[in-house]
Parts: sequence; structure tokens; C-alpha cells
Amino acid sequence: MTDIIVTTGNEIPGKKIIKVLGVVKGNTVRARNIGRDIGAGLKNIVGGEVKTYTDMTQNSRDEAYNRMVNEAVDMNADAIIGVRFTTSMVMAGASEMLAYGTAVKTSK
Repeated sequence: MTDIIVTTGNEIPGKKIIKVLGVVKGNTVRARNIGRDIGAGLKNIVGGEVKTYTDMTQNSRDEAYNRMVNEAVDMNADAIIGVRFTTSMVMAGASEMLAYGTAVKTSK
């Protein structure tokens, strides 16, 4: 496994960015299911966290992040800077989670 620095910042303390390799991204599209919707509907009545949706969102974020990192590793990047996450609705009941940043080479 290659160690790669991932940061939301545009600089890496103690490192000099010597080459920008390009934008890297990872995404996943997830759809709700009827079981989750029934549970969420019940939770909506009493209030509180909808744990199944929290778990689904966390899993989506992790998958998008891992895909982004794998793309950077394939480019032989040392780091990814300016990392961001975004989500958008693809269709009713399904949304995309996207992780993106800039793959760079750094001085050793």
C-alpha cells in the first residue's frame, strides 16, 4: 500500500509541490430502499437521527474517497490537495457522492 497525503489544504507543511498531475475524483451513486424509507418515515414522526441514512452516507463517502485515492495512486501521486466532497441528486431516491482534489508530486 502506498502512503499518500490527502488534505483539504492547498499546501503540505514541510513539502514542496513540484508537479501538478491533474484532477482526481471518485464517485458512487446510491439509491434508497423501501426498508430504509419505512424506518426513516417512522423516525420522522418521533425525531432523531436516521441511522440507516447516516450509515449509507458514510459508506458512500468512504467509497468515493477510496476511488479518488486509487486514481491518484495510479498516477504515481505523492499527495492530493484541495480535497472536497459534494453530493447531488441523480434521480428521485438516488444521489451521487463525489470526492475530488488535485494529485501532485512533492519533493522528498
